[in-house]
Amino acid sequence: MLLDPNHLSALSAILRHGSFDAAASDLSVTPSAVSQRIKALEDRVGAALINRGTPCTATPLGLRVAQHAEDIGLLEAKLARELTLDQTSGPARVRIAVPADVLATWFIDAMSQVDGLLFDLVVDDQDHSAEWLRRGEVSAAITVGGDTIPGADALALGAMRYVPTANPDFMSKWFSDGVNADTLSRAPCLTFNRKDSLQKAWLTRQTGQRLSPPSHFLPSSQGFVEAAIVGLGWGMNPVGLAQNALADGRLCPVLPDAPLDVRLTWQVGRVLSAPLAPLTAAVKRTAAEALLPVDT
Repeated sequence: MLLDPNHLSALSAILRHGSFDAAASDLSVTPSAVSQRIKALEDRVGAALINRGTPCTATPLGLRVAQHAEDIGLLEAKLARELTLDQTSGPARVRIAVPADVLATWFIDAMSQVDGLLFDLVVDDQDHSAEWLRRGEVSAAITVGGDTIPGADALALGAMRYVPTANPDFMSKWFSDGVNADTLSRAPCLTFNRKDSLQKAWLTRQTGQRLSPPSHFLPSSQGFVEAAIVGLGWGMNPVGLAQNALADGRLCPVLPDAPLDVRLTWQVGRVLSAPLAPLTAAVKRTAAEALLPVDT
């Protein structure tokens, strides 16, 4: 199926800016022209691509078509570089699924090492970033574990170390009788969102039981650390975010020498491996400094 590049650019602009008027301004055309392009594109694919609202959002098929447009942009940018052509359309855009803790600790450093790309990051829980790539809605993803997504090239990065942390006063209040299955089942914990399984994975490893303690839901990596510091609950924090508070005593380990190491993998859609090679190299370099090595 051949899709008109002008129609695809209209779709991408609407999804970036959230409205037909803003997209028209970005593309230097009238809102009517944008509307006509979207109608023609929807007629071409035979389905609605945009949920009209404030802001406008994509339907599932709309997300897939928009990702197709970005993939084409990456490939065209690579071809232009190889043919030493002028790139009058500006930098290519790449959509990547990244776990929140990865973004908060080291991924921005990798982004800063690459020129010629505009980043569109999808931030999700670490156990679910792979689904974005599997559905074809992103070009690349940081995923958990070593399973390769069909149609993608995978690069093992290392392991992110998490430590169970809490405020010292919280420890005295909830764990005066020791850290065990009984006290862990009652002490409030912190959970990033309802997809987050880190705390439960650590609990199962330490107790051999499936515990469900009372939980605060807090979808912010830095907020997670701050909530532990003020004694709202205990939670699994990346060493890179918690190390200062651990060093000055605002936080302490719930159990000493009981980390949870999470293996991370960089995966790129195979057709885009070449145009994204500079980004892959930057991710590899940065991860080597930020993560723990793991046996292959």
